[in-house]
Amino acid sequence: MSRTIVPENYFSRLSLYETQEAITIIKKTFEDALSKALHLKRVSAPLFVETASGLNDNLSGVERPVRFDIAQTNSHVEVVHSLAKWKRMALHQYSFPVGEGLYTDMNAIRRDEELDNLHSIYVDQWDWEKVITPEMRTMATLKDVMQRIVTAICITNDMLMWKYPRLNNNLAREAQFATSQELEDLWPSLSPKEREIRFVRESGTACILQIGGKLKSGVKHDNRAPDYDDWALNGDILFWDSLLGVPMELSSMGIRVSPQSLKAQLREAGCEDRAALPFHKALLNGELPYTIGGGIGQSRMCMLLLQKAHIGEVQSSFWDEETKTICEQNGITLL
Repeated sequence: MSRTIVPENYFSRLSLYETQEAITIIKKTFEDALSKALHLKRVSAPLFVETASGLNDNLSGVERPVRFDIAQTNSHVEVVHSLAKWKRMALHQYSFPVGEGLYTDMNAIRRDEELDNLHSIYVDQWDWEKVITPEMRTMATLKDVMQRIVTAICITNDMLMWKYPRLNNNLAREAQFATSQELEDLWPSLSPKEREIRFVRESGTACILQIGGKLKSGVKHDNRAPDYDDWALNGDILFWDSLLGVPMELSSMGIRVSPQSLKAQLREAGCEDRAALPFHKALLNGELPYTIGGGIGQSRMCMLLLQKAHIGEVQSSFWDEETKTICEQNGITLL
């Protein structure tokens, strides 16, 4: 059964030709704003990593990566889910100094992803990471970086509305912050997803902090892998999508685990065996820099800023026949 939401009286504000032009503007404008705001340099990144390296992002721990073997070497590799761990290793190998970092295009296949207006099995995002000091591992650092990303998104939106006056996407420029525990304390009778919807709807632009560990109720706000973000120093950036009437997560990010928090989170998640993997061993031995980083969805940002109803309007992916029929009948043109 299709999970497609069709907004009432929906129409695309831009033609197909203009949409492709606008996607280019978004990517160029945002990359420039992001790299200046966070002092990042562009690098090349892998599409796949060796399975035994432990470098792939395990996401919530249940998603199956796309794996294949290399005929000549008999090695097994898997398409990245994201580059959360690879980036930290790259900063070490490239000798990036404190205060500077990298960003790259990340393309992934997430075959277990649900297919709806916001989700596709093809994921494209800007992955970024920068070096910090141990003293910078604070909530103040996290909030400052999250607001800088929000500002870069709003600058990109300003450019689009100047270029295409038919767009009228007025984003809230100041993010409102709350921890997942604060949301539970505020609305204890609501589910984590319902709290998220209410907070983002009221805020317009929201940053939900400290995701991954258990709340006082004994449940988690959401799942996070235990070996890249520090669950006490991470968060999601969300915007209210008034067209669909839903919160749209554009970024998941955080200050990365220290050797101490990695040990604690592996233990809590029951994944202590990962400590033997090459990446984890290097981190536990103090060989990798302290960093902050995250991913920012490219297609989702294009969808939000161009006021599109479906992510398939800004990326080419796979859709079931029912979804394609519903979209065709309601003026939603899938690429």
